[in-house]
Order: sequence, then C-alpha cells, then structure tokens
Amino acid sequence: MNDPKPPTRKRVKNYGTGRTALLEAAVRVVARGGLRNLTYRAVAEEAGVTHGLVVHHFGSRDALIEEAVAHAIRSSLSSSALEAGTGGPAEFAAGLADMVEAGPELQVFQYELLLEARRRPELLAHLRGLYEEYFAASRRELDRILPGPVSPGLSRLVFAALEGLVLHQLVFGEREATEGALVELRGLLEGLASRPDSGPDER
Repeated sequence: MNDPKPPTRKRVKNYGTGRTALLEAAVRVVARGGLRNLTYRAVAEEAGVTHGLVVHHFGSRDALIEEAVAHAIRSSLSSSALEAGTGGPAEFAAGLADMVEAGPELQVFQYELLLEARRRPELLAHLRGLYEEYFAASRRELDRILPGPVSPGLSRLVFAALEGLVLHQLVFGEREATEGALVELRGLLEGLASRPDSGPDER
C-alpha cells in the first residue's frame, strides 16, 4: 500500500512585493527613456519578469502610469531632505546631495512627469499634491529657523532653489556645487534668523 501523498500546500503569491518591484522598474524605465517609453514590455524586461505578469498586475498602460506616479510620490516624500534638520540654519537641507546620489532615478522620474504634465493634464493633480507637500514641508522647516511667520512666497522661493540644485546635480553630477550653494543658502537663512521679528506685513 502506497503512503498517502501529503496535502498540497496552496502557493500564496506576494502581490505586494511583486507590485512594488514592478513599480520601481517602471520608475527606472521612465528615468532612462521618458514616459513615452513606459510599456508593459519595457517594465517586464527591466524587472526580469514576463510581459503577462505586468499585464496581470496593472491591466492597462494608464493604470501602470498612475500607480507608478503614486509610488514615486510616496517614495519621494519619505526620502525628502526637508525636515531632517534640528531647526537651525546650519542643518537646513543637510541630506540634499546624498538624496540625489542615493536615488537619481526617482528624481529624474519626477522631472519627466513635470514635462509630461504639459501634454497630459490628468497628471497635474498628482503632481500638484506632491508639490503642495513639498511647499508645506519647506515652510514648516523655515518656521523652525526664522523668527515670525514665513510667507508662502519665501518658502516657495527656498524650495525652488533646492529643486534647482537637485536638477543641476542630476545633469552635471557636481555634488560640490550643490554643497557650495547650500552653504550660501544657509548663510542667507542665518542672516534672516538673526533679524528681529518684523512680522508678516514687513517681509
């Protein structure tokens, strides 16, 4: 009499991990070749999986794009160099250059989306939400550094400077230029921090 076969264990797929890996592959594809090159086949090749698996997870190219955007936004906000300091000018945006070096694909992906949003207005809502988070984080950090209320214009100006430094480091690869510009920016913030509180009407 043959021994009974052991019960077959049902294989459970870890869709969360697989999905994240595909989204990260999508970010790399866009960073390397632009949003127009984001296809099922390109993501499958980048992730080392079958074309059918990508189709299974996302169903349509539009869904793939939308979920890649949402994934990039979550990743970007979690790795932001803002609000990493101690509330003093000397620590402001201390990890900016490291952030660019650690995740260049994520940063390039965002710039690709900004350009693509001019052609695809449906992307604007996602990007606007991301940048509102950035502006708010910048303002919170500046509120910790400077006396008196920080105007939205000032916080946006400072963030624009940081974003420009990120873009330049991505393109030119000059970390030392980023660090040098941050020294100057911190010096300006130090000067503003040493001024008495003049109130929002006089800024």
